[in-house]
Amino acid sequence: MGNITIVILLLAIVTALAEVADRIKIPYPIMLVLVGIGVSLIPGLPDISLNPNIVFLLFLPPVLYAAAWTTSWPDFRASSRPISLLAIGCVLFTTTLVAVVAHYFIPGFGWPESFVLGAIISPPDAVAATAATRGLGIPRRITTILEGESLVNDATGLIAYKYGIAVAASGTFIFWLATVNFLYVAVVGILVGLVLGQIFKWVHLITPDNHVNDTTLTFIAPYTAYLLAEQIHVSGVLSVVSCGLFLSWNSSKIFKHQSRLTAYSVWETVVFILNGLIFILIGLQLTGILAQIKDHSFTTLLYYGAIISVATIILRLVWVYPGAYIPRWFSKKVRYREPRPSMRMVTIVAWSGMRGVVSLAAALALPLTIGGIPFPHRDLIIFLTFAVIFSTLVIQGISLPYLVRWLGIKPTDEEQHEEHEARLKIGSKIIEHIEENYSIGLSDEVLNQIKTKYEIRIQRIRKGENAGRLSDEQVSDFHRVQKEIIQVERGLLSIMRKEGKISEEALRKIEYELDLEETRLILET
Repeated sequence: MGNITIVILLLAIVTALAEVADRIKIPYPIMLVLVGIGVSLIPGLPDISLNPNIVFLLFLPPVLYAAAWTTSWPDFRASSRPISLLAIGCVLFTTTLVAVVAHYFIPGFGWPESFVLGAIISPPDAVAATAATRGLGIPRRITTILEGESLVNDATGLIAYKYGIAVAASGTFIFWLATVNFLYVAVVGILVGLVLGQIFKWVHLITPDNHVNDTTLTFIAPYTAYLLAEQIHVSGVLSVVSCGLFLSWNSSKIFKHQSRLTAYSVWETVVFILNGLIFILIGLQLTGILAQIKDHSFTTLLYYGAIISVATIILRLVWVYPGAYIPRWFSKKVRYREPRPSMRMVTIVAWSGMRGVVSLAAALALPLTIGGIPFPHRDLIIFLTFAVIFSTLVIQGISLPYLVRWLGIKPTDEEQHEEHEARLKIGSKIIEHIEENYSIGLSDEVLNQIKTKYEIRIQRIRKGENAGRLSDEQVSDFHRVQKEIIQVERGLLSIMRKEGKISEEALRKIEYELDLEETRLILET
């Protein structure tokens, strides 16, 4: 019962803090980590440890899958070059140079453990980057690059991490063999995910349209992709990501409306719970980490943590700026296919390097011994990992909104314009379809009633695009009145229920229709 009580308590804390973070406009991962640290310092509390096996198996597949599902495959493919430069190039660059810094600035730190430390802290976190940039008006291409990087870079970091441990155990490193193995693990992992994605697509198509079953299958898919890939010793991360991207791209074919609504609602709740638990558990590890380190004073630990944290942040800056412009100097194809990135946007990418749970889980998963002797500096590696996570989350996460405002980055109308164009095109084509296919066989009254719905929709969109569009205040009043009317409808339903004038089945059906209408208004707001 003790563990269940702790989980329930943590869920309550996560929910409350998410509300607070939303009100004070701080990314909730930062709030959770800070509160986790504060809670861990309270004397007498039971030790709450973060099991790395649980993170890799229970948390990682659904979190990566959800991120892949909400990532646009066309946008991901269009930005594949900068994503690859960050997810592979920047991770390996950071791994190598952090190892150099650790080896020369921390006494007694050998090359193997230095390389392991670099591999652990090199990949930025998917959840932290998304949470920190949400609502800042950052252009879609930049968001796609950051999210795409965070989907792939875990695989690069974890593969380098495994090689680092192998080097620490054997004392030898063969570059060409490591490169071949890296390519094998990555490529086969992607293929496994794509094959499983095709299988799950087929299963969705041949099974009856049942929204509960469809939603359940979306949870089975990431775990199957991860476990199968890890079983054959290839990248489970890339398997999950490729499976998620494939199924997301085909979601309109395999899901009906009810399944899509149910899956989105369930996944939104589950991902919120998982992310919340992850980040508060990160904060709760501090006292346990400090208790295991006896060879260094706290001041010395802070000094080492500051060195590695500053190096991690600076190395990303050093990589991102040249990586954004040098390829354009040498490749006409890149200049032709990709818009020239502004210095402001490059700065946002360079500063959005927050680390998270994968790094801490990898550090905690370090073996206690290698060849019968203790793993060198294991406790110090764990502390340095925590220091980098804390520094990047708090310093970069909190300062990012101010940096966006200082750089003058404002929300663009690009996505809204695309949406309006798509709605206009669909509405016009539908009216043509109605006139061509239903003009014979339907009465004029029925035909006009059907056409009127789409004609009104087109007029509303065109009015919004003209100079005489409603002001923001008028639009706000329009949505406010509609929401108030829906609440009046709900009140009437409640009265009818109390008076026994409506059945529960009819009540739920009407409530569901009102829920859909209110959701539509919220999305339009």
